[in-house]
Amino acid sequence: MSHHHGADLPESPPRPRLARILGAIVLLVAVAAIAGAALLWPSASEVPQGADPYGQVEIIDATVIKVTPFDCNSTGTGPDNIPMVEGDCASVTAKLANGTTAIFTLDPTRFVGNSMSAGDSIRLIKVAPEGQEATYSFYDHQRGNQLIWIAAAFAVLVAVVARWRGVFALIGVGITLLMLLKFVLPALLAGEPAILVAVVGSTLIMLAVLYLAHGISIRTTSALFGTLFGIAFTAIGGALATDWTHLTGIGSEDDHLLIATAPTLSMSGVVAASMVIAGLGVLNDVTVTQASAVWELRGLQPTANRTALFTSAMRIGRDHIASSVYTLVFAYAGTAMTTLLLISAYQRSLAEVAVTEQISQEIVRTLVGAIGLVLAVPVTTAIAVWFAPSRQDETQSESTAAANR
Repeated sequence: MSHHHGADLPESPPRPRLARILGAIVLLVAVAAIAGAALLWPSASEVPQGADPYGQVEIIDATVIKVTPFDCNSTGTGPDNIPMVEGDCASVTAKLANGTTAIFTLDPTRFVGNSMSAGDSIRLIKVAPEGQEATYSFYDHQRGNQLIWIAAAFAVLVAVVARWRGVFALIGVGITLLMLLKFVLPALLAGEPAILVAVVGSTLIMLAVLYLAHGISIRTTSALFGTLFGIAFTAIGGALATDWTHLTGIGSEDDHLLIATAPTLSMSGVVAASMVIAGLGVLNDVTVTQASAVWELRGLQPTANRTALFTSAMRIGRDHIASSVYTLVFAYAGTAMTTLLLISAYQRSLAEVAVTEQISQEIVRTLVGAIGLVLAVPVTTAIAVWFAPSRQDETQSESTAAANR
């Protein structure tokens, strides 16, 4: 197991016996994960299909021709004194692909928040009851082309900067999305044990992406074992924390709709499973970095014993732990910015808000993921130190090379 992509860290001496043993272990893990996926993989009939809320109407593309604001007496206060957006409404004229003109109205919330103007590409909901004139309402902006360009720019930059390793990483992203869409999500909807689904799916994803992005080597296998430890700990910790904190997984209207659509779905199990999935990226980052650090340090300190090597690598690991914990916290703060702004606007205390279902889910998810991340660093480091070439390996390699001259 000694293949690397491009210029890499110092190559370790050939150790075929260790490579065979580790290869056999990885093969067993892969077979177990594939068998687990086969057992948990739901048939099409087992996956509930909720009724499409837009199934009775048609969603069509259109181009805005004219936007005409008008006063609709919006005072900023709705029924039961519920706050609403204060401002004008707008009458919008749009042209459909077939040349038909559609006219619809935007309420103050849509008009003020959308900044719609002539030339915008939008999507409309068309309702055409039999024997009656069609009516239109705003659905969303068209943004498919923009998303394609952004994704293309990302892929090109990754490939240019990281070269073949970046290309393999992009393939790994594709495999990850395929695994989530084809196995993890359908299995959860079918009511399969959420934690098992998350662990099996995460294991298969990591088996693919680690070796694709970092090559088949003993070093990568060290990172894989550390990652599998992190997955196992996060799964167990997530299940225990979800039960201990009484997280039901039902904290929004979307959650109520989901449980109505998939009655066999365990929402609390989904919360625990999401803790495993959410931490995969950062977990992969720290384990690969720690394994690489050990190999680099071994190249710089060929005579150091394992204790000294572990101590040196952990100095790097502590710095990485700090930055990775920040990554988890900032990632949550960024995705929950709207919720946090609403909390701030209502002037509710942090202690009061933190114990609500929706916020508690994110807090527990972040903390459990961070704990798994922190523990994965010393475990990965210890595994990498154990598998890293020793001075005896270096000497034997040099002797073999000299004998072959």
